[in-house]
Amino acid sequence: MRMKKIELLAPAGDFERLVTAIHFGANAIYFAGKKFGLRAFASNFDEDEILKAVNYAHERNVKIYVTVNILAHNDDFNGLVDYLKFLDKAKVDGVIVSDLGIASLVKENTNLELHVSTQANVTNIHSAKMWVKLGAKRLVLARELSLKEIKEIKDALGENIDIECFAHGAMCISYSGRCLLSNYLTGRDSNKGECAQPCRWNYALGIKNEIDETTYFPILEDNKGTYILNSKDLCMIEHIKELVEAGITSLKIEGRMKTNYYVATVVNAYRRAIDNFYNDFPPNFNYLEELKKTSNRDFTTGFYFGDEHKENLTTSKQSETHKYIAVVLESTKDGYVLVEHRNKFILGDELEILSSNESFNKTFKVTEILDENKNSINEVKRVKEHVYIKCPYELNKYDILRKKEK
Repeated sequence: MRMKKIELLAPAGDFERLVTAIHFGANAIYFAGKKFGLRAFASNFDEDEILKAVNYAHERNVKIYVTVNILAHNDDFNGLVDYLKFLDKAKVDGVIVSDLGIASLVKENTNLELHVSTQANVTNIHSAKMWVKLGAKRLVLARELSLKEIKEIKDALGENIDIECFAHGAMCISYSGRCLLSNYLTGRDSNKGECAQPCRWNYALGIKNEIDETTYFPILEDNKGTYILNSKDLCMIEHIKELVEAGITSLKIEGRMKTNYYVATVVNAYRRAIDNFYNDFPPNFNYLEELKKTSNRDFTTGFYFGDEHKENLTTSKQSETHKYIAVVLESTKDGYVLVEHRNKFILGDELEILSSNESFNKTFKVTEILDENKNSINEVKRVKEHVYIKCPYELNKYDILRKKEK
C-alpha cells in the first residue's frame, strides 16, 4: 500500500494569493497575521481575514498554518496570548514558532498544534527531540541539512512527528535567516520581519587615495553585475522521490512576498510533479523551464545532497521568461473568457495558459477583444481592466494568461 501523499505547502501574502494557491493544488497554506510574523512587508491577514481564510480553506479540505515566528523581545509579548487564543478559536491547523517563550505560551494557553519554524535552526536529533518534549507536532528543519541528516532525524522521532522542509524559493546567505546585515545597515530587523535584503544589493570595493578620495571598483562576477551575497533559488522539483524517501511530510514553497503569478506558477508545477511521482507517470512537461517562466535567480539543490554536491550559491539578479498578462474572472463561455488585465496585451499577441486543468501550457493567438459593453478594442492597457477575449480552450476562474518575453 502506498504511503500517504506528501503535503504541498504554499505561501500566501494576502487573500488573493491564498485563493490562487488553493486553485492550483496546494494542500496547505501558511501566512502571517498583522503581528508576530516574519514578513512585515507582505499584506498579511487581519483577524477578519484570518477567519475568512480558514473558512475558505477548510471548505476545500486545505489546512491553514499561521506564522508567529519572530525572535521576540520583552515588548513583543504584549497582546500575544490574546492573539494565540484567537487563532485557537479560529481553528487554524497549526502555528509556526521559533521562540521558546512563545512556544510555552502556545502550550499553556491553547490547543493549537505547535510547529517549529526553520528560524529555530533544528539541525540535529537532540534538539529535535527536545522540541518534541516541549509539545511540537511538526518541525520545519533548517535548510542546511542534507537528505541523509533529515532521514536520521525522522527515523529518530517516529511516525507521529511531521517533518517539513523547504523545497523551493529564495535562500538566505545567512544561516536559516539569522542575519544581522539588514539591522546593521538599515535599522530594519530581519528577525522581526523587516529585512531589507542587503544580500541582494550590488557591492563595490572602495579604495582611498593619498588625498582621501575614494574610487569604487565593482567586484565583477558576470556581465550583469556583482551579487556576492546573493543565493540561487532552491529548487527540488526534480527530486520528489528523494524527498519522500527521506521521510519528509510536507514540501514548503518560500514566497509570502512573491506575486500572485509566482505562487500560481510554482504551486502548479510542484502539484503536477508530485502527482506524476505518485502515479508513476514520467514528467509530461519540462519542470525547470516551467519554473523559469516566473521570477527566479537560477536554481540550486542547496544542501540536500551534501557539501560535495553543493553548487556555487551566488548568482545574478532575478529573471523570468514570461510576463503575467491577465487573470481569468469567469470560466470560458461560448468561446469567450472574461479576464482582468495585469500587463498590456494587444490583438495578435500569442498568450499561454497557466491552468490546473488540461489547458495548461496551451497557446493561442488573440484574435478578438471586447470591452465589458461588448465593443471591439485593439489593446488592453488600463490597470485591472475587464475584457472578453476569444479563446479556443476551456479556462476556469483563477486561471492565468501569460506571454513569452521577447
